[in-house]
Amino acid sequence: MNKITCDVCIVGGGPAGLSAAVAAKKAGAKDVLIVERDEALGGILQQCIHPGFGLKLFKEELTGPEYFGRFVDEANELGVKALLNSMVLEVTADTVTCINGELGVCEISAKAIVLAMGCRERTRANIVIPGTRPAGVYTAGTAQRLINRQNEMVGKKVVILGSGDIGMIMARRMTLEGAKVEAVVEIMDFLAGLTRNRVQCLDDFGIPLLLSHTIIDIKGNDRVESVVIAQVDENKKPIMSTAREIECDTLLLSVGLIPENELTSNAKIEISPITKGPKVNQYMQTSIKSVFACGNVVHVNDLVDNVSAESAKAGESAAKFAAGKLEDSTAVTVETGDNVRYVCPQSVIPADEKVDLYFRVMKPQKGVVITVTDGDNVLFTRKAIKVNPGEMEKATVSVKDITSLMVSVKEA
Repeated sequence: MNKITCDVCIVGGGPAGLSAAVAAKKAGAKDVLIVERDEALGGILQQCIHPGFGLKLFKEELTGPEYFGRFVDEANELGVKALLNSMVLEVTADTVTCINGELGVCEISAKAIVLAMGCRERTRANIVIPGTRPAGVYTAGTAQRLINRQNEMVGKKVVILGSGDIGMIMARRMTLEGAKVEAVVEIMDFLAGLTRNRVQCLDDFGIPLLLSHTIIDIKGNDRVESVVIAQVDENKKPIMSTAREIECDTLLLSVGLIPENELTSNAKIEISPITKGPKVNQYMQTSIKSVFACGNVVHVNDLVDNVSAESAKAGESAAKFAAGKLEDSTAVTVETGDNVRYVCPQSVIPADEKVDLYFRVMKPQKGVVITVTDGDNVLFTRKAIKVNPGEMEKATVSVKDITSLMVSVKEA
């Protein structure tokens, strides 16, 4: 078995892992190692050739490869090392075990570990769509990879289930490649992704968005021939009298993302039942103090800029922990109030600093007031024209001497 030692070991070389690695180096970590299962760094952004990245972080519009390329260049300049084509098998408090095609099994001893494995798509099996099992059913991300990286067209007449951002972006991409997107079908009565993607990817191309609808049947033998859609009632049950058939040869699924957390669970790290990712404090520190986590492995973000910001905090914190300089005291749990589904971080250590609280609402609302309170003390308040579950909200608060924290969203 090959043995490797480093100050900070980062599992995953996507945008989260790259940002964490750069930040760890800048914070003084001597040896920073990224372990990545792919043959190159960049993660999912390698196949995201559309623009729209970096507007918050770099104040300019970049494609996915341009965005992660900046971090790769900076990581190389700082001396970050990468072990590619390596599948991580196990993570403990101070060890990452992986298997590499050339080196075989490797045991990496690290003073601090950062989990940055990202997330995966829900499949047809996860949501249990009835019907036959023909070719032509893809997750939206799989179709994106086939078209953008492998130059393979997946179909000509398409229906998309789910209004997530990848699904809407693929509706535009398929249209630009000459396909006909018959409809984007969404079971909820509100958009699942960003409003800007609805405008730029659906409205601008005349692609219908059918809210409060779902697919109740897939038909076809060798290849998808049609899908049957129907409206749903307030309990999300199909109204069979509204059923109608749409001819198509391809069905793309954009029905949610799940943090990639088998390694996290096996390490006995505490998992949030809401986000399905590890619970963290403001330093992105998990229930195992030497293990940090960041990006979509913690909670599914709407913007990669937010991923980079959170991951930079994780990398910096890991470097401080490796040097024995990270704050350590009793944490205060962050509670969810009115119309708040979850908040990240889930706990905060009181300190003389400001903390960014990222959260999602449970339902759309207009004309609201966002508040963060410590008992009767209001730490933050902001009015918002509207809030939507598909878009992340943020509140920045001072956490010195706090005894409790609650985030609420109420109508003004």
